[in-house]
Amino acid sequence: MAADDWGFGAWMSTALELEPVDRVELHTDRPQSARMYDYLLGGKTNFAPDREIAGQALAAFPGLRDVVRAGRAFLGRAGSFLAHEGIDQYLDIGSGIPTSPNLHETVQAVRPEARVVYVDNDPIVLAHTRALLNSTPEGRIDFVAADLRDPKAILAHPCLAGPDAALDLDRPVALVLSAVVHFLADEDDPHGIVATLVDRLAPGSWLVLAHATADASPDQVGRAGSAYRSGGVGIHPRSLEEVSAFAAGLDIAAPGVVHPGAWRPAPGGPVSATTPDGYVFAARKP
Repeated sequence: MAADDWGFGAWMSTALELEPVDRVELHTDRPQSARMYDYLLGGKTNFAPDREIAGQALAAFPGLRDVVRAGRAFLGRAGSFLAHEGIDQYLDIGSGIPTSPNLHETVQAVRPEARVVYVDNDPIVLAHTRALLNSTPEGRIDFVAADLRDPKAILAHPCLAGPDAALDLDRPVALVLSAVVHFLADEDDPHGIVATLVDRLAPGSWLVLAHATADASPDQVGRAGSAYRSGGVGIHPRSLEEVSAFAAGLDIAAPGVVHPGAWRPAPGGPVSATTPDGYVFAARKP
């Protein structure tokens, strides 16, 4: 896929049936992880505080933008892989600001009937999701305003548990946690959170995970992390062993837990397979 394919295209508006929300404060006077991610991807849904802290992180770690883009490219390849494997239900937690092609575009291109539920706790993500996401007629898109730190609340949401649920958790679902778990501190019990979500999924479901690491560049990643924390955004890179532990009890698909660009790279893809500052995998629940 060409580099331009991962840019920010013009999105058609749609009349999605999303839960109503009250007017909320967007806190554009301080950095926020989704908007910093948007800036690093080359997007326009970010503000001066986001650009300032992301810029400090880039100064400390010049390869950060490549790492972010490699993770995003992995998500596209993983979504296409799972759609070809027959998965037609996706739960994307920490989905972030819509970035074309978003997950539903990738999977519905293969399986037009696919259903995708996006979950995020940032009100600006909700605002853009309501305005921009457009499903195929056969498929469905929903958005849940919730926090990954409360997985039981996510699982109990009517989109997942009600009479008109978008997803049937008794059938295989792809749980997508792309560039979000590293924002959970150890005291949040990230492995327990992921296990709670995976435990509820039916056999044949998949976990897709992308996570930052400092294994290859500890000094640079450490300084970039300090820049994030100076803006109030905590980030927690983890080792290969720690990231692999999220797949406990699952069958990890080839090529295993690897750097983002090394996961089933597309010939002529936008990012080199040697980007070493993250780990990704796709694993199936037996």
